[in-house]
Amino acid sequence: MSDEKGGSTRDGSDPLAEAFTYDGGRIDPGETANIRYGISETYLGDPVRIPVTVINGEQPGPTVFLSAAAHGDELNGIEVVREVAHDWDHSDLYGTLVCLPVMNVPGFLAQERYLPIYDRDLNRSFPGREGSTSARRMAHRIFTNFIEPCDLGIDFHTSTRGRTNMLHVRAKTDDRLVNRLARAFSSNVIIAGEGPSGTLRREATEAGVPTITVEMGKAHRFQRRLIDRALTGVASVLAEFGLHRESSVHWPGWRTVIDDENEKTWLRADAGGIVDMKHGRGAFVRAGEVICSITNPFKEEDDIVSVEAPFTGLIVGVLENPVVYPGNPLCHLVGLSEVTRTALERERTTTSSQSELHSTGEDFDDDSTD
Repeated sequence: MSDEKGGSTRDGSDPLAEAFTYDGGRIDPGETANIRYGISETYLGDPVRIPVTVINGEQPGPTVFLSAAAHGDELNGIEVVREVAHDWDHSDLYGTLVCLPVMNVPGFLAQERYLPIYDRDLNRSFPGREGSTSARRMAHRIFTNFIEPCDLGIDFHTSTRGRTNMLHVRAKTDDRLVNRLARAFSSNVIIAGEGPSGTLRREATEAGVPTITVEMGKAHRFQRRLIDRALTGVASVLAEFGLHRESSVHWPGWRTVIDDENEKTWLRADAGGIVDMKHGRGAFVRAGEVICSITNPFKEEDDIVSVEAPFTGLIVGVLENPVVYPGNPLCHLVGLSEVTRTALERERTTTSSQSELHSTGEDFDDDSTD
């Protein structure tokens, strides 16, 4: 892949657009194909097929994959990938888009997070392997045909059931191209790290395909504001890497990159009970401020446990299911520099003056639009 916009080859010559090929077919420059690609079989021997749309531009450029629903109940990313594939005008596309809106088809059909086949996690099974478990065989078919041929990728996720995330990026930022991709997506928050073994973004990056994860919202629903915000991020990436030359790279207004373990933490319950959450996703809290309280069914004052912010920061992920056992996660808190705090507070003041919504400006916590 070129390090510069325009997709020139490493020796500086002008390349020719090439066909995108996979095991069983090819899409030539200027063509679009909707594919149902077989990755496994059911207990009845019927094929398990994933939907794939490949848009191969007439002009040369990078090949980018957009993937969603590695966890079958994570729906927001599905709509992002579908809209990019089928609603956007790609007549002047420089390069190729590989759109995989539903990777975990068995989980999607059952509306479950994991593959309903021995409860396997597809997003811990990449790059996969032939002759291995069912999950790894599926992962292998997806990875070799539609991930490895690409130059970079964006994998969309939501929080698991009972929790919700503000939109943010997770990326191995010490990789130069991954860092460029993460910043191009224009989210306010980037959490650095290579990701667990077997995740698509980690294994793709290690295979030479710089990839980021975008976390956004909650499972089992479409959240329109988050979807629209993610579409802005995709457009920004396509502009940065020269696939859509008429578009512009988007600046989010402020950004924080969390690359120190001391700057992020999951706060966990030290007592079981019913949670009264004082803040939603995207909330800015100061050190010592009460984030939530945990009570028993009788609300006895002597048994109320208050959970305070250990440092000043932003709540990226938060519990929505209001009951916990000791050790259950309550919220994901990330630190902010003084400069970022100032920018955030300035944006919040502007946003509050324009509406009655109290949010970070990019992630309204308003379920009425879900």
